[in-house]
Amino acid sequence: MQDLKSAQSFPHPESKPPSATAPVMQPSAETLPKRRRPFGSKQKQAFATQEPRFRKNAFRKTTPRSISWGLALGGILVAIAAVAGSMSFGWQGGVAIAVSLLALALNAFTRLPTEAVFLGGLAVLLVSGVLSTEEALAGFSNPGMVTIAVLYVVIAGVQQTGGLIWISQYLLGLPKGLTAAMVRLIFPVVGMSAFLNNTPVVAMFVPVVSDWARKLRISPSKLMIPLSYAAIFGGVCTLIGTSTNLVVNGLLIEHTGGAGLSMFDITRVSFPCAVVGCIYLLTAGRWLLPSRKGAISEQDDVRQYTVEMVVASGSPLSGKTIQQAGLRNLPGLYLGKIIRDGRVFPAVGPQERLREADQLVFMGMVDSIVDLKKMRGLQPATDQIFKLEVDPTERCLVEAVVSNTCPIRGQTIRAGRFRKRYSAVVLAVARNGERLQGKIGDIRLQAGDSLLLEAHPSFLDTQRDSRDFYLISGVPNSEPLRHQKAPLALGILVAMVGLVTLTPLSMLHAAVLAALLMVVTQCCAVDRALRGIEWPVLLVIAAALSMGKALEVTGAASGMAELMMGFAGTNPWLALALIYGVTMVLTEAITNNAAAALVFPIALAVSQNLGVDFMPFAIAIMIAASASFATPIGYQTNLMVYGPGGYRFSDFIRVGLPLNMIFWLITVLLTPKVFPF
Repeated sequence: MQDLKSAQSFPHPESKPPSATAPVMQPSAETLPKRRRPFGSKQKQAFATQEPRFRKNAFRKTTPRSISWGLALGGILVAIAAVAGSMSFGWQGGVAIAVSLLALALNAFTRLPTEAVFLGGLAVLLVSGVLSTEEALAGFSNPGMVTIAVLYVVIAGVQQTGGLIWISQYLLGLPKGLTAAMVRLIFPVVGMSAFLNNTPVVAMFVPVVSDWARKLRISPSKLMIPLSYAAIFGGVCTLIGTSTNLVVNGLLIEHTGGAGLSMFDITRVSFPCAVVGCIYLLTAGRWLLPSRKGAISEQDDVRQYTVEMVVASGSPLSGKTIQQAGLRNLPGLYLGKIIRDGRVFPAVGPQERLREADQLVFMGMVDSIVDLKKMRGLQPATDQIFKLEVDPTERCLVEAVVSNTCPIRGQTIRAGRFRKRYSAVVLAVARNGERLQGKIGDIRLQAGDSLLLEAHPSFLDTQRDSRDFYLISGVPNSEPLRHQKAPLALGILVAMVGLVTLTPLSMLHAAVLAALLMVVTQCCAVDRALRGIEWPVLLVIAAALSMGKALEVTGAASGMAELMMGFAGTNPWLALALIYGVTMVLTEAITNNAAAALVFPIALAVSQNLGVDFMPFAIAIMIAASASFATPIGYQTNLMVYGPGGYRFSDFIRVGLPLNMIFWLITVLLTPKVFPF
């Protein structure tokens, strides 16, 4: 939260201290936003008020012109749907088509909140009678939607124990440049998603990539779509990579009586698709990715905090070089010197080895200091941190600006007995961008100094109306990590994936069990887990599922599929291309599993009428139903990155539509070569 001292009248916190004779300026309403700015970007404010990041698209400016375009297009689509309804689908099918197309148009051509558009479309289908109450609400109890919600809790447990830091530090590293970052991200995700269900893989990587992008000063929008697409690439490479492959394989066994596909049968077609897809993302695709403003930029926070950390006894960092410890070239952070046995080493080289009790003096931005504090084996150098009468797991970081009426202004932090007076410990100090020298306790406070404090969250309330500080602001995501429980949290995650892969247990059941264990073992605090759930994403998924149900129950989906297949004639290649195309279109409009189940009997009948083998059609359905790139609603991993990446609906069309065409072309040309008609 970002609170302005409503009861006080103070100058800008980064201005120089006023003289004794200078009058204290009364702030006007116009100056209030400027006084709030020193505490970081709008993104930090959104985090502080616990607004989901998905919402940042919800308040984008929507011009009347864009709405008019969307409504005009929607009117045309309604007319088309009405004609379709009169032909074969009935009026219910026409309404279902019209609402679905209108929802897609509003998302593509306006900046209305995605969840509002889909919930509005669902409301129309419910009120018009196209869907019954049970059918309209079925999406909110859909196992896929609930699975994603529960996975947020599981990943919160891994995140709160520091398990995700290992992934970021050792797997992703700190590459230089966007291309290197995409390479470090895409190929591990493809490999993992081939043998693990790609939904939990993306759920695990979303918070990691968000943090990673901020450290690299890369917009998250440059990495989130590649994350989702890479998971899809890997998922289609093996039989167990996605649930859709298993669904189609089950239908294949049921309808043909055969043994089904082996683990790597589909790989001979899907692996070339994945390779070309990776090349596309690293070449043309990277230029099509949008560049939204990231969570933080260099211009958002110009303060340079000075903070001292010490290498703790028994620290895993002891004996490592600065480079090996990950303390070299830290984004937004600079290691100024090392104090060892009373000696000061001002020029620290990357090959300098750390020792226990080394004092490391850093200068940098507050968000980078938060990351530094989460590193295992480092702890604040001040011994006051151990005297604070607050449980370490209940502490958070707070920023405060010293006022000109603060009773300890002009005194050192130690002499002013800051900890005893405020029940908080000063970790770092920033003063008009200058780098302060000396130990934290010896710094003499001045009005306008920005302090980074460790305290109980109640500090925000108790000091809000105090005249001692100009501004009080909580630092988001600054709660201490429970490093000692990291092995347990990672073990629970691995066990969850293992249960899904090696046993008949469903993804939902395994995720619920893992989430329960995370909470019971205190790897995850319940309140923080609930804050981490992207509720708007879940609303979009639920509404989209119910809208897809409308296309299904009214016969609109099957009618459109049969209509398109009428163009195939007796050419098996053309029939295969149309089967892929129909599946691809339906996947973008409904769900991947529903699209596969809907097209499967149609494709089976087509293959029988043509007198050709059904296997090429089964492979095409598998790939088409999973390879959904053109809309965020086509595949659940796309929806999971939609909010954190700050995307618009049109972003997926621009980046994903060429990829859809590439997969379509490769699959249609290659499948009959591997699985002849």
